[in-house]
Amino acid sequence: MVLETAAQPPAALDYDAAPFGAFHRRVAVASVGGVFADGFGLGIIGIALSLAAPQLGLGPLWLGLLGGASLAGLFVGALATGPAADRVGRRPVYASNMIVAALVSASQCLVTTGLQLLLLRILIGFVLGTDYVVSKALLAEFMPVRSRARVLSLLSVAWAGGYASAYTLGAVLAALGPDAWRWMLLASALPCLAIAPLRLTMPESPVWLARRGDTARAARIVLARLGATVLPPRAVAAAEVRPTPWRELFSAACRTRTLVACAFFTCQVVPYFAVGTFVTQMLAALHVRGGYAGGIAYNAALLLGAIGGVLMIDRVSRRRFLVGSFSMAAAAMLVLSASPNLPAVAMIALLSLFAGVVSAASNLVYVYVPELFPTTLRASGIGLAVAASRVGSAVGTFVLPVVMSAWGAQVALGACFVILVFGAVICWRLAPETGHLGLEALDRLYGGAAAAPARALSPTEELRWPSEHNSATRS
Repeated sequence: MVLETAAQPPAALDYDAAPFGAFHRRVAVASVGGVFADGFGLGIIGIALSLAAPQLGLGPLWLGLLGGASLAGLFVGALATGPAADRVGRRPVYASNMIVAALVSASQCLVTTGLQLLLLRILIGFVLGTDYVVSKALLAEFMPVRSRARVLSLLSVAWAGGYASAYTLGAVLAALGPDAWRWMLLASALPCLAIAPLRLTMPESPVWLARRGDTARAARIVLARLGATVLPPRAVAAAEVRPTPWRELFSAACRTRTLVACAFFTCQVVPYFAVGTFVTQMLAALHVRGGYAGGIAYNAALLLGAIGGVLMIDRVSRRRFLVGSFSMAAAAMLVLSASPNLPAVAMIALLSLFAGVVSAASNLVYVYVPELFPTTLRASGIGLAVAASRVGSAVGTFVLPVVMSAWGAQVALGACFVILVFGAVICWRLAPETGHLGLEALDRLYGGAAAAPARALSPTEELRWPSEHNSATRS
């Protein structure tokens, strides 16, 4: 006699432990493509301005204003989007911003004055600032914990790829004559248009929905996109959901992480943008011939560095990566600023080393900054960090051509060295190690509105968090 036994259903998996599947790839492509468009839109302006300046009558002051205009717009866009995305969700902005960016980017080719271009660059920066916030937040909240760091790191590769592609395409289009800058700026609309259809069909973050008490909608999205074997994120009772005012980012529980996020991001991108936007002009100021070739080498290093950062992100602790990259980039700037008579090849090599190291560390912008904040503050925290960094980078990009004109490239490079050293000291003293914790575990460690009743941390998770945080969690 044969005994019939019912088939055992597959064991349910926690949301953070879901296998990486087709839907995760789709979310990654939608976010990576948007960040590529961000990098392209910001990278194209440097080489375009070198050709537009004579036609539009742009001096050093206007070049500085136009170089920093998008970064100023990013400040406003990121600062406004963070709280909005924490209150109404990630999807509304995520689904629409690439369409808006495409329309505004295409309009640049029609400008006839520096003021018109300035206004459009500010608006482009605003739209891209919204994407800096929602892309990081939504992608971090969709990814399983084992894939999160690697996938978020791809955003850095995408940004560097877009930035380097913009410079390379600009160098090719420069052969079209004095109006080539118009074609360069028009081309920045194409990546936005290419990725917009994927974003229009993206659902809301189930993690955000669950933390806001909308468990039914979160469960439906998980069932439809990830299957019946994956559990939705843990819910927070509606009574526990609180508004997330700015003061929470500066509360005793969160202000150190807020300071680290803002300082790390700012000290990294100020020299990154200042040098990268005007690399051709800087090479000329350093008396290096073949500025376009040197610029291409610099931008190739950006892309290779970003790829190297992806390979390192799960092999090196967050703190070590932060402090080490700041130190190496500062060393390259110190040699350049203190050695004005270096051969041209050595100068290009040092600038490329700087570009590669800072680009590798930019992976942490996409991985580490989202890990520093709980779910109910994640978009606001990212937005504040982006805004702080863009104030610094806008000022740096505005000041750099003026400083080079008045005091020379060595002084400008010396200022970059000081900023990088400051970033290294802040991270060495204050940056926590976030390790490989899932979003649920990170929310519990931070406490507050995002903390849902759940299991205790495992011994492995305890070891991955600094002892002072473990003590605070137990008390």
